[in-house]
Amino acid sequence: MRKIAVVLVLLTGFGGLIGVGAVTGLLAGMGGGGGNSTWSGCSTALATSGNSAQRGQRMAARLEREQRRIAARIIQIGKQRELPPRAWQIAIQAGKTESNLRNLDYGHADSLGVFQMRPSMNWGTPRQVTDLGYAINKFYDVLLDVEGWKRMRPGAAAQAVERSAFPDRYHEAEAMAAHLVSNQGDVAALSGCDEMPNTGSLVSEAIDYAKQQLGSPYKWAAEGPHEFDCSGLTQQAWAAAGVQIPRVSQDQYDSGGAKVELSQARAGDLVFWGTGRLPSEVHHVALYLGDSKVLHAPQPGEEVQIAELWDGGELLPTAVRPTLSRSR
Repeated sequence: MRKIAVVLVLLTGFGGLIGVGAVTGLLAGMGGGGGNSTWSGCSTALATSGNSAQRGQRMAARLEREQRRIAARIIQIGKQRELPPRAWQIAIQAGKTESNLRNLDYGHADSLGVFQMRPSMNWGTPRQVTDLGYAINKFYDVLLDVEGWKRMRPGAAAQAVERSAFPDRYHEAEAMAAHLVSNQGDVAALSGCDEMPNTGSLVSEAIDYAKQQLGSPYKWAAEGPHEFDCSGLTQQAWAAAGVQIPRVSQDQYDSGGAKVELSQARAGDLVFWGTGRLPSEVHHVALYLGDSKVLHAPQPGEEVQIAELWDGGELLPTAVRPTLSRSR
């Protein structure tokens, strides 16, 4: 997540893909914002952190039939209520953490059901909180009242509903929940939408947020509100537009949206640098602004800034376009 010395980009590499004379032409189309897609058919990003896809698959494979049935019901009700897949993921993480996705008739104090809701805390009667349909709908009702839940890490949103004395434990089921939503919910981690909305909507919101952070100090692993590292800034910029992308730069490259050639990049796209120009060695990400400029959090001792797009032998020839639906 560091930045090498900034130099004006001379795109002479990429294995002969881009020549010096192509710089102007390459960047000419990178600031556009055309497209009239509504994103109504696109999926909301499944939030996971780190390289966790295989771990999530392994955890899900260990679930028994009853646990899978409850996860499927959470997804079913979420779809019926037209909630985004991120909400389903949060509910599954909460259920896995509280009851191991089982509809229990016991628990700590008077806690009951898949979410261990307490009748004494006004969650409902014992009969209600052990009714799967009631419990799932009640969880969603409370989640929707949590301010900013769409921008939280799923485990943090689950904690905001459950108010547990052990808040960090909800993160443990993150990868598994994302896997279940993707497979049982038939939601791809990347949407099939090919177009970004125009710059008057989500792209503009993401860029506006990033510009508001100009001058904020770089801090490794920070994601705001006053300090950022490179991927923390890009993640929070798109979160401000209601679009969820992964947390770290490598994951943003791997699964942050649709891959596009750098020559086709637009304002709001993510551009990346990797050691040896390798896609598997990403260490820095920036938000493209158009007109050969990027906005990024450079490195320790520097501040969020706008810079000329540079190469330095590490700029990747592929950008990433977040093409995921606005959370509801």
